[in-house]
Parts: sequence; C-alpha cells; structure tokens
Amino acid sequence: MNGFNLGKMENKFADLIWKSEPISSGELVKLCEKNFDWKKSTTYTMLKRLCEKNIFKNDNGIVISLISKEDFQTQQGELFLKGNFSGSLPKFVAAFIRRNKLSKKEIEELKKLIENSKEE
Repeated sequence: MNGFNLGKMENKFADLIWKSEPISSGELVKLCEKNFDWKKSTTYTMLKRLCEKNIFKNDNGIVISLISKEDFQTQQGELFLKGNFSGSLPKFVAAFIRRNKLSKKEIEELKKLIENSKEE
C-alpha cells in the first residue's frame, strides 16, 4: 500500500469513519452534516476520494476501513522519517529534543519501547 497525504478535512473525515465503522453511507452523511456542516454530495465526494486511496471501502452502502487507524498512522510516521530524516529515528529524536524537553515519564516510556523492540 502506498503512502497517503491527507488534508486536514480528509483526516477529520477519516477519524469519523474509524470511530463509527461499520457505518451506512446514509448515517455517514448525517454525521458529516452534523459535525462538518457538509451536504450529501460533499460527503460522497470525500468518501470516493478516500476509497480511491484504498483507505476505506463502500460495500453496498456500508463503509468500512481497509486499513486501521493505527496502521495508517504507523505508515505516515515511516514516510515522514524517510522523507525528512533519511529513515533515521535517532536523527528525528535528536532534532525533536533540541527544541522540546522530555518529561521523566516520556523518557521511561521511550526506554520501555526501545527495550521491548530490541532485535534478538
């Protein structure tokens, strides 16, 4: 699956689907009208766009995801690292902590993540 660049509203729309799935396209229209003040046509245009990107599927009026939110975010993170830091997580962390200090809790969480992901 290729990487995706989603705009702000595409991300909000995707989040709405992930929170509500499986959802009928009619219910999705109602949710988008309520949450985004969208017309039916706007909802279907946005849905079609995200279906073409193979993120969601509209199967006989029932909208489901083809990729979980977590997998999508993982893929976005990997693409960000490759595109901005030559795929290097240490380079990203070094750039991040130059301007942002980590709390003790964050440091401990990172240590646990690193410890749990060591190659055997």
